[in-house]
Amino acid sequence: MIPAERQKMLLNLISQQDIVSISQLVETLGVSHMTVRRDIQKLEEEGKVVSVSGGVKMLEHLSIEPTHNDKSLLSPSQKSQIGIKASEIIPEKTTIYLDAGTTTLEIAHHIVDREDLLVITNDFVIANFLMKAGKCELIHTGGSVNKSNYSSVGELAAQFLRQISIDIAFISTSSWNLKGLTTPDENKLPVKRAILQSSNKRILVSDSSKYGKVATFQICPLSEFDVIICDSDLLENAKDAINEMRIELLLV
Repeated sequence: MIPAERQKMLLNLISQQDIVSISQLVETLGVSHMTVRRDIQKLEEEGKVVSVSGGVKMLEHLSIEPTHNDKSLLSPSQKSQIGIKASEIIPEKTTIYLDAGTTTLEIAHHIVDREDLLVITNDFVIANFLMKAGKCELIHTGGSVNKSNYSSVGELAAQFLRQISIDIAFISTSSWNLKGLTTPDENKLPVKRAILQSSNKRILVSDSSKYGKVATFQICPLSEFDVIICDSDLLENAKDAINEMRIELLLV
């Protein structure tokens, strides 16, 4: 059986069950553990499946972007540690971008005393916090307002971002895998893509619960990022694949 046929069978088996074990795939397909793992790795890189401990499952589809309030309840400890790590790698006299999100808000919490930074953001919660507590210079992108996420989205915000040069962009997401970042909200695409173009260094900040999810609109390949900051619960195969892609992976 050629690899393409075997991988098609593998996908069919996974689609019929929630999770399929490696041993079950070995028995059903009549191949070695190594062959099954290679097939899974290829399908995962194509954004079709996600590995779990001892097995594999289909990607979880994210149909609606969670609200800011919903996000604030998820993985608070991991987000705090990611925020600390991110703040520690910001050089002096730097222009940074903080993408809308509760993980990037944690970065803001740890740079309040930095007078040497220029912070640009499309997030109203971050802007409000830094206006009141921060010592940095601050710019908000403006643009159309996403009321549920307390952020600016759309072409107006993107136009602003295309006109500036940013040293480091900290970019958030609700869904990512080895293929890249996705979003269920089409209005977020222009902003995400504009900041990728305008930044000299791009850092993905995301806790591991968002890995293995996929949404309708493709933002960018994972290879667009120079660094990923995540928690240590990220799956081992994902860690290995990211290292093979020569993306710096910082785990907290």
